[in-house]
Amino acid sequence: MPLVAQRASRDRRTDPLPTLDPAYTAKIKEYTTAPYFLTELVDHLPASATVPSPDKVLGYVIGTPGKLTYTKDIHRYFRALEKASPRVRVFVAPEKSEEGREQLLVLVSDEENLARLDRYKEITAKLADPRQITEAEAEKLIAEGKPFYWASGSIHSPETGSPEMLMELAYRLAVEETPFIQTIRRNLIVMITPVLEVDGHDKMVDIYNYRKANPDKFAPPLVYWGKYVAHDNNRDGLGMALALSRNQMKTFLEYHPTILHDLHESVPFLYTSTGTGPYNAWLDPLVIDEWHVLAYYEIEEMTKRGVPGVWTHGFYDGWAPNYMFYVANGHNAIGRFYETFGNSVADTLERTVGAQAQRDWYRPNPPLPRVRWSLRNNINLQQSALLFAMNFVAANKERFLRNFYIKSKRAIAKATNEGPAAYVIPGDEARPVEAADMVNLLRLMGVEVHRATADFTVKNKDGKEQRFPAGSYIVRMDQPYSRMADMLLDTQYYNVNDPRPYDDTGWTLGALRNVRTVRVTDTRVLQAPMELLTSDAMVRGQVIGSGAAGYIINHNTDNTLATLRFRLADVRMEAAEDPFKVGDRQFNAGSFIIRAEGNPPDLRQRLEAATAELGLTAYAVEKLPEIKAHPLAVPRVAILHTWTNTQNDGWFRIEFDRLKIPYTYISDQVVRNTPNLRARFDVIIFPPVGGTAQAIVNGIPKRAGDAPIPWRGSEMTPNLALSPDQTDDMRGGMGLEGVLNLRRFVEEGGLFIPITNCARVALDYGLVSGVAIQEPRQLQARGSVYNATFADRRSPIAYGYGETLAIYFNQAPLFRVQQPTARMEGGEMSGGRPSGRGSPTDPDIVQAMPQPEPTPARPSRSGEEQLTEEQRLMLGPFLTPANERPRVVLRFVPDEKNLLVSGMLAGAAELAGAPAVIDVPVGRGHVVLFATNPMWRHQTQGSFFLLFNALLNFDHLDAGRR
Repeated sequence: MPLVAQRASRDRRTDPLPTLDPAYTAKIKEYTTAPYFLTELVDHLPASATVPSPDKVLGYVIGTPGKLTYTKDIHRYFRALEKASPRVRVFVAPEKSEEGREQLLVLVSDEENLARLDRYKEITAKLADPRQITEAEAEKLIAEGKPFYWASGSIHSPETGSPEMLMELAYRLAVEETPFIQTIRRNLIVMITPVLEVDGHDKMVDIYNYRKANPDKFAPPLVYWGKYVAHDNNRDGLGMALALSRNQMKTFLEYHPTILHDLHESVPFLYTSTGTGPYNAWLDPLVIDEWHVLAYYEIEEMTKRGVPGVWTHGFYDGWAPNYMFYVANGHNAIGRFYETFGNSVADTLERTVGAQAQRDWYRPNPPLPRVRWSLRNNINLQQSALLFAMNFVAANKERFLRNFYIKSKRAIAKATNEGPAAYVIPGDEARPVEAADMVNLLRLMGVEVHRATADFTVKNKDGKEQRFPAGSYIVRMDQPYSRMADMLLDTQYYNVNDPRPYDDTGWTLGALRNVRTVRVTDTRVLQAPMELLTSDAMVRGQVIGSGAAGYIINHNTDNTLATLRFRLADVRMEAAEDPFKVGDRQFNAGSFIIRAEGNPPDLRQRLEAATAELGLTAYAVEKLPEIKAHPLAVPRVAILHTWTNTQNDGWFRIEFDRLKIPYTYISDQVVRNTPNLRARFDVIIFPPVGGTAQAIVNGIPKRAGDAPIPWRGSEMTPNLALSPDQTDDMRGGMGLEGVLNLRRFVEEGGLFIPITNCARVALDYGLVSGVAIQEPRQLQARGSVYNATFADRRSPIAYGYGETLAIYFNQAPLFRVQQPTARMEGGEMSGGRPSGRGSPTDPDIVQAMPQPEPTPARPSRSGEEQLTEEQRLMLGPFLTPANERPRVVLRFVPDEKNLLVSGMLAGAAELAGAPAVIDVPVGRGHVVLFATNPMWRHQTQGSFFLLFNALLNFDHLDAGRR
């Protein structure tokens, strides 16, 4: 179809001038720092006698220096707009935010379109699922339908321009009568989410107001956005752990918008998204084509008007589906975003542009190297480009609706075209609760999941027959959202020669959740007997048997086992230290043993209620097994945060809250000011924080003469009071006092768990010995999934797991455990053999000289170092007793070829065999070091029990040590 769009030029308008609001129009020009940051679309505001412009409700013009608007006032304006104009409708999103705020969805279109809203939603729903319509019916729907164009503002709280801009945009769309705007209103239904991260936006406005009132003081950094996470709220597309993510998904599935446009602010002056590549390999190529069509149309229109610094390509990659706008991209629609040059605050600032001011092939019109930048500049560029895009889609509405339909059709054909035919989660999966949870995540995303009603057989990838039992989950690829399911369940390969990845490179759901997931290419799977799930999968647990001696629950690492332990905190439980059998039933090491004797008389009733809800099975037995066991603790847990960053600890808090595991949330200042931490806590978890050990310990600098930096609710900053933690002064960190208090805590029997980079604190400040971090030299392992093997399966941290586990790892840290003979040397893998004959594992041979006698074989036991008398004499007091040495529990597999599961890998020799989890005894306690992040973005559920095992066995971690 030919491309058409209504075009206008800066010098001569093709549309008649609207009736203007002269005062507002004058302010637009006053607040814009240069005329080339304006277009004819936004250099004025139309006047209306009946519909209030933003200044009539807020008291100021959008883009006024010194003015940022709270969410409640933004919502107040949109409701006033709805009340005054039949062209505006306001809806409330399905869920409130974690702090209890509403999120709005605003629709703007012609009155006639909004009157037929349900019909237009019906049309896009039918185009989204073409299985029930013919080609002829589809063409009629395309002709009749209206695309929904969804603009979403401020998922990132420091990016404050879009909530302001969207108020003015909605007013302009509702009242302006130029043909350009009329085309948008007639042919589109514009959807607006004014503020997506409502909690963080209000905190940002608080901080800005504090800054204005205290110009001579340091304002607090925005350390909390939402209740849980900050910038990562735009990395929740794979986990859907946040209310804002679920709201976006549910809204998409209700309206099926053609475009979801996410508004961001970072790089100058306006970047319109395409990305550097590699592009997501599971998308229909038509989606990627549409990214470019829209981006280059906007660039052309803005560049024709002399607007500097409008470009694409050289930012972001387009690979990972963890971003919010994959709500659209993963569902056959178009997900796209802008980055504009935001100041974060409403001040006009002199800004320096770095490398992005350089001209390049993809940026022939670069930003200026120096600029005086205002909030109004930001609003002008966002709104102008967005209006051009909306007008283009409106003028080509049938093209974009037809593409949506074509992509949906091709998604349904996937099973018999490129494949696979389906994914199967076997009905005998060892972790049924986690399998059901993964299925329910897919269903939340609109993916259809079936359950087999009988056993069935298909050919596997080797051409052999493979049988799956009744009850297996089947995710068919002949459905509209097959591409979303495929990109989540498949494995990924990211070539290290491609551009540096913007974020994670591997995310395979089944592997990260430790749920067996089988990719099936045999189309016979589509004929297997099955039924569609019409509600969420649920595993109903039970108590089996009538034995009176007690109960046994197999440890299978289903995460609700941890919930059970804390829910029945007053019930005495034990952990079996070895695998065992009762009758013909096998139980894993770590299985819960609950004796009837000594426990409450209503034990069975409570177990029946808890296991039913949590999907667990308890076996009532006449005789308990006679095996070695130890008490299973109910520890007092603290999750530790700094005042420099709370991004990653939020993901831990989400999981603990979701699983109803109690904890105390403490800052590094509590650690600094509490000499006797052991009196309050049994376990302290320190989720990842970036920077050196010194930076983590020192925190925000505390210099003499500087005023305190408060993070506390007040009359000026009321929204900070809703934060998970508050302080009168964010400065100072834990300091050396805190490090000493942590050491004392461990020596007195506590368990300290620093995750990934926080392990540097334990290592660099001498809390542990015998472990070092090696800086990677050639390794490229960016946010991927790797195979690990349990090096010590008798450790309680390994309870419930099999031989291997797929884990998440992102480049660092690379742990090395020093051998007792390596007092003055490097780590366990330093040096290697000299260059010579044979392979890396062959012995070196000196030619023509006497050959050494073979080293005599020495009897050894697993986990025990074998030393010669010479070595013992050399080491003297530096020889660490075997029971105090670091205990490697989990290692990356030593075989480089089998190391990568999903993502990218080069320089594998540095990662192969490296420790992933290390248990180091210190005094009466332990420090457990994690190279993997076990609670990463609500994706790594398979690793949760590495952490939970450590908690529940904190006072018996030496069990099984030889």
